[in-house]
Amino acid sequence: MKYKYDVIVIGAGHAGCEAAAAAAGLGSETLLITIDMSKIAQMSCNPAIGGIAKGQIVREIDALGGYMGIVTDRTAIQFRMLNRSKGPAMWSPRAQSDRVKYGVAWRETLDTMPKVFQWQDMVKEFIIEGGVVSGVRTQLGMEFFAKSVILTVGTFLNGLIHVGSVQVAGGRISELASYGLTEQLKNQGIATGRMKTGTPLRIDGRSVDFSLTTEQKGDDTTEKFSYLPDIRRNLKQLSCRLVDTNGETHEILRQGLSESPLYNGQIQSIGPRYCPSIETKIVTFADKTHHQLFLEPEGENTNEYYLNGFSSSLPADIQINALKTIPAFKNLNVYRPGYAIEYDYFDPIQLTHTLESKVIKNLFMAGQINGTTGYEEAAGQGIIAGINAHINAFGGEPFTLGRDEAYIGVLIDDLVTKGVDEPYRMFTSRAEYRILLRQDNADFRLTEKSYRLGLASSERYRLLKDKQEKLEEIISFVKNYSVEPKQINETLRSLETAEIRHKCKLMEILKRPQVNLQDLEHNILGISQLMDSLETSRKTEIMESANIHIKYEGYITREKQIADKVSRLENIKIKNKFDYNSIQSLSTEARQKLTKINPETIAQAGRIPGVSPSDINVLLVLLGR
Repeated sequence: MKYKYDVIVIGAGHAGCEAAAAAAGLGSETLLITIDMSKIAQMSCNPAIGGIAKGQIVREIDALGGYMGIVTDRTAIQFRMLNRSKGPAMWSPRAQSDRVKYGVAWRETLDTMPKVFQWQDMVKEFIIEGGVVSGVRTQLGMEFFAKSVILTVGTFLNGLIHVGSVQVAGGRISELASYGLTEQLKNQGIATGRMKTGTPLRIDGRSVDFSLTTEQKGDDTTEKFSYLPDIRRNLKQLSCRLVDTNGETHEILRQGLSESPLYNGQIQSIGPRYCPSIETKIVTFADKTHHQLFLEPEGENTNEYYLNGFSSSLPADIQINALKTIPAFKNLNVYRPGYAIEYDYFDPIQLTHTLESKVIKNLFMAGQINGTTGYEEAAGQGIIAGINAHINAFGGEPFTLGRDEAYIGVLIDDLVTKGVDEPYRMFTSRAEYRILLRQDNADFRLTEKSYRLGLASSERYRLLKDKQEKLEEIISFVKNYSVEPKQINETLRSLETAEIRHKCKLMEILKRPQVNLQDLEHNILGISQLMDSLETSRKTEIMESANIHIKYEGYITREKQIADKVSRLENIKIKNKFDYNSIQSLSTEARQKLTKINPETIAQAGRIPGVSPSDINVLLVLLGR
């Protein structure tokens, strides 16, 4: 008997869940295959979603009609907006989640989708004929067929766990590794390599003296990730805690370096430079007398804590003894040690911007196997892969996002254009258009695109149009309303900004960094009326968006003009138009790189490392431009 679907998703991590939800949401009969259905959307590392640039990705996923933001809000035990002291382009939402409830919420989400089917098993082999994948074979001998297959298996391919000299095969601690797929894809011509990541030990909170820690509370706010107003943060809100290592801690760690797999040659693969292990920290920053560690609660009803900043693959007794030198951890008990894991990844240069393989037709890849690290980066790839897998199955124009449209667009373009030489992590600095790609305007950028595609719901679209209308009303009022000194000077004094002597437009006042619309609600009747007309649950969101538009109007306009100018080069298609090796006026490196990547556009060609502006000019001349 043949079991047929439109889309098969292999792996139910953060990429796989978003991929399955997107494909099914667009109408594809979708089969999600996972080794263990009790581990769906498992938070393998820290129990948190968002952060610098990552929070922007979560907002984008939500704006597209994805679920990471919704599930995070429903299971959040703390919410913070990072970088508030900087400009709004840098503001980044982050939430601690209840680890167990996060996975349960995702499972419930998928279980209620009529076109998502689940199968617990391990995929052992792709069914490939003539460079085209048509299905998979599993460990239990099942064969499943589909028009599109998405591979999202995270760290499970030939996964190897390290704790000191102990090596255990696994995709996560106490979970089976997956074998066979890497070797098959390699034989088909797909380039592969090995990467390494790690996770800290987990602490029993009952053994911590919290009086010797520094409390870090969440924001006292109703802010959240999802743009849907009926989504709430309803769980008990908890604090994180801060402690510092000391000289004695470092000395014990230093003495154990000879037993560290990172330093004795046991681990050969590439690790994440931006999330170093504690061993790497004491070697790289040998002059530092202490390092800050964060105790993050794993849930509202558990004693388990995650020790952020103490990723390690040292022997368990060294990890524990070192931590016991920290006063708060004098009587420390742990649930399990930190460990490092090595796993296979595939060169993302062999993917298109839709995340379909250039080597095997109908095969899409998303998540950590593309050389990335992080739940958010994986989920962002997952939703794009799911959308395009559906389009691949039923026809239609490929769905991609530009670098001026989304951090997800920056992420995917970086992967397929530049490749990776270490686990890729998203930063705001990777985006050229940070003022355009703010966390507050992801719905303005993406919801209409997704609605036209058929993924974002009509309710999301209605909320977007209502928000746009309210925003236009506020900005129009501010631009046209003239304010008298007697109306506003008392408030300006209280905000420690200069008084006005003459009547002026309200826009001029609100461009001051010290003044926001909310500060003037009681001074100006028009503002209070506008604010009263907003839904209570969306009032903060819309007013914050209005403040940003008013204060940064000039910067936003200028950056948009720059993006529009660059986008002209994105419209010049060059894929398969040149035999680069025959163009002698190109540099040798450019010929090699352009042949390998075969870029879609002139703009993408210009972002390839090793392709110079003069090489681009050569191509433009050949195109008659």
